[in-house]
Amino acid sequence: MPDTPGPVGTSCRSSILVTGAAGNLGREVVDRLQARGAFVRGLVRERMRPRPGVEWVVGDLTDAAAVRAALVGIDAVFLIWPLLDAAPAHDLVAELVAAAPRVVYLSSTAIDDEAANQSDPIVQVHADMEALLRNAGLRLLVLRSDTLASNARGWASQLRAGDVVSGPDMARTAVVDERDVAGAAVAVLLAEHDQLGHEPHLLTGPEVLSRTDQVALLGAALRRRLRFQAVTADLARSRMLADGRPERLVEALVAASMRRPESHRTTDHVERLTGRPAGTFARWAIDHAAEFG
Repeated sequence: MPDTPGPVGTSCRSSILVTGAAGNLGREVVDRLQARGAFVRGLVRERMRPRPGVEWVVGDLTDAAAVRAALVGIDAVFLIWPLLDAAPAHDLVAELVAAAPRVVYLSSTAIDDEAANQSDPIVQVHADMEALLRNAGLRLLVLRSDTLASNARGWASQLRAGDVVSGPDMARTAVVDERDVAGAAVAVLLAEHDQLGHEPHLLTGPEVLSRTDQVALLGAALRRRLRFQAVTADLARSRMLADGRPERLVEALVAASMRRPESHRTTDHVERLTGRPAGTFARWAIDHAAEFG
């Protein structure tokens, strides 16, 4: 991690391509880039409503022609890879090499740089993508994020039905507010590349939390006595498949719940990049309480 003494400085007006621009994190990145006066192009899977100052491109990261069109005139790319396999990214990387923008890739703090193989398929694809992008010789910066607080939105339907959140348990981790990750992403997207160093920035929240902790904090925000109920891997698998989730994703999530190790690490990298300390999950829960009814 570079020794950044304060929020990273910005250059003149930039043109930024945001992939996954319609997602929980992508929307936050688009909002902040627009507020900072950047030209924003969002790559999305489905047509979006017109928005002043944002250009939408409908396409898929595995479609080289769509990527090529989206990269025209772009200075930097915020890249979220949505698949559980890095192999389909080779054509994407070729287009990035040809267009030569700076690339900010969102990865995972769960990567073990000393391991030959990562703990589960989700972490493995992040490690594979980092290697693929780095070996291509791109102007690359990696943001490794811990578990996003916005994942808790997946509990909303259960909480509309009752006071119990059930699912596979996950190892404790320093859950990070997606707004902080977006702020860090914008800081590095708008900064001069040589300000940032080459090592991954590790973005965490300020405290390590279990799912039981998160549900309790969400309950406090909602003024309800909520509790988390862990279920077996087999039951979690059957429920997720019944909900219509793709089988490969379900198996990856189950593997993560069973094999990903606990992390006690917290960092100040959010503050170094943005000038503000990372927010708590309790604050996130208060700010998003209305979404849970």
